[in-house]
This record gives sequence, structure tokens and C-alpha cells, in this order.
Amino acid sequence: MSQEELNSLRAIWLARRDQPIPTVAEARRNFEIFMAAMPIAADIEFQEIHIGDRAAAWLTPPGASLSRTLLFFHGGGFVIGNHKTHRGLAGDLAKAAGTRALSIDYRLAPEHPFPAALDDCLAAYRWLLEQGVSADSIVLAGDSAGGNLVISCLAALRDSGAPLPRGACLFSPWVDLALAGDSFESKAAADPRMTRQVLQIYQDAYLAGRDAQTPLASPLYARLGGLPPFLIQVGSDELLLDDATRLATRAAHAGVKVRLDVWPAMVHVWQAYAPMLSEGRQAIEEAGRFLADLLVR
Repeated sequence: MSQEELNSLRAIWLARRDQPIPTVAEARRNFEIFMAAMPIAADIEFQEIHIGDRAAAWLTPPGASLSRTLLFFHGGGFVIGNHKTHRGLAGDLAKAAGTRALSIDYRLAPEHPFPAALDDCLAAYRWLLEQGVSADSIVLAGDSAGGNLVISCLAALRDSGAPLPRGACLFSPWVDLALAGDSFESKAAADPRMTRQVLQIYQDAYLAGRDAQTPLASPLYARLGGLPPFLIQVGSDELLLDDATRLATRAAHAGVKVRLDVWPAMVHVWQAYAPMLSEGRQAIEEAGRFLADLLVR
């Protein structure tokens, strides 16, 4: 790791974290501007489509297998972000996995609280099946709130009897909206990106008064048995560290094949900073290999 790389990014993250909390509209605009400034791979084709009334995009790296599909759910606390803000992350992961990616612009809170985002993600998966895409050729991935939606989708699909994808990858998943992890205290000083106060605002927006332990809203509390294999990558310095470790423990106890990778000194969704951070590139390569291995079994 280049200490210069990490120090530069930490300075950017701390400056953003310590600003006054913006309105929802300001947060969305600021995030879109910030992510638009991130370098993206020029060789990944980006084709916008619609699935029902929702925008989406195909991202196709050069040489990708069109018979294998990565369905990607973006992060942003269920309140900010879209299929364009995460174009770089979804495309880089697809490239590493040797697949094409479909990224979904699901509905956001507070205008559309739970279960709107989950419904849109499930609709996207079912749309792939309707297009003749085999479940055995699909993997799911998501970061932060998107990681939540991945696990919730898998649980909902299992309960409905639908064919399940081959597996999944989660980057820094936020799976406990009750904010009950010990790392909210133990990592408060170490995490330069996230604060409990902001997550509480996003939780209120998404739940709109529902119980924070509602299983498909907080999939840490869902039944996990019968889910396909999945990888979790989480940073050692992030508030959501315990979300990841508790999810891995509960999944393993339920008989799920789960791999947990805790990356030293990394923070929330550091993979999104792959253009500037060597650990981001390394993490994406490892995640891509994990997904590629699932798809050839």
C-alpha cells in the first residue's frame, strides 16, 4: 500500500465527513458530482436501458462472456446514488469477473421507503430470467446498502421458490439497520467516512417507522439458511465492520458457504476508489476471481 495514496484519500474523506449534514437533495447532488469526477475505464461499454419504469445500464468489458451476468445493486444508504454513480465500481468488478454487468437505478428513500428498493431489485432479477438468462449464469453484487439488498433479494427469492443465482459478493454491507454493532463505538474515531448520525438519518428515511429488525430490511435478522455462497469484503477501520462479521458468523452457522475478508486499515467501500488506491484494485481483482470461480462450477 502506498501510504501517500491512503493519506490523500483520508484527507478527502475527513473533509467531507466533517461538513454540516446536507439535505437529501444536496447529498444526492454532491455525491453525483463527486463520483462523476472519479476516473472510469474507457474500454467498458455503457448502454442505458429501462426495466419497466426503472432506468438501468448494461456494462460490458472487452472480452466479457455475454453468457454470464453480474447483477449489481449500488450503495448510498438507500437515499443517494444511482446506476451512473457506481458505473466505475460495477464495471471494474464485471471486468475482473469476466462478465457483463446490469446495474439498477432502484427507487430511493425517503420518497420511496422499504420495500420499494428491494422490489425493484427483485424485478430486475426476474426480468433477467424472463429474458432467458439462466439463474446458474447470474451472480449478485452490491456495496453498503446494495449489499443489504443482495442478501435481502437472496432471502426473498429463496422464500418464493425462485431459482437462485450462483452466489454473491458484498462490499462493506450495511445489514443491521438497528445500528447495534459494537464497531459503531470502537471504530468511530478510526472511520474517516461514516458517522452514526448520517446512518441514523438514512435508516429513518428507509424504514419510515418500521421496526429496524424487519428481516428483509435488516437482513442480519433474516433466515440465512439455503442461500448460495457469498464473499464479504470489509475494512478494519469502518463503522460497519461488525455488520460484516456478524453476517458472516450467522450465515456460517446456518450452513451457508461464506468467505469473510477483513482488509487492514481500509474503510467503507474502499473498492470504489480503485483508480487511486492499490488496495481497491486488489480487492476488486479478488472479488472478481471469487465470482468467476462460482460461475465455472
